[in-house]
Amino acid sequence: MTADEILRQCLDRLEGTVLVESWGERGIFYNPGHALKRGVYLLTIKDQDGANDRASQLDRPGIFRVNIGVRPDTYRTLFGPKPARPQAGGVVSLPCDFTALDQLIPHPVYAWMGWVCILNPSEEAFQRTWPLVEEAHGYAREKFQKRKR
Repeated sequence: MTADEILRQCLDRLEGTVLVESWGERGIFYNPGHALKRGVYLLTIKDQDGANDRASQLDRPGIFRVNIGVRPDTYRTLFGPKPARPQAGGVVSLPCDFTALDQLIPHPVYAWMGWVCILNPSEEAFQRTWPLVEEAHGYAREKFQKRKR
């Protein structure tokens, strides 16, 4: 799958979502009617290394990473306890190959917040991951309601 196909699926299938491009990423936010200035992140796609995020080696030709913000309990079920927050510019301390393609893994920087990721997912892998995207959508919707109050 391409990054554009993933973004299109999210926008088409998840109500209340908008595409925002910032900080070298394209992000899907829950923000129905643009009620909040930015809305709430639920998924991002990053296709280049940044000053504080080089672990996935996204500067390799054609490589991109899909990042998904799941609930804390889901993260624990998938990967165990969340790691400690890394120092600025650092990577979480986990025994992972953050460059591996087509595998769901903890996010190299934001696993401490419960984010997971997959580099260059195949169609099959993305469809297996879709329930996590739907969960992230519901979680973002809950956060949005709290922020709107």
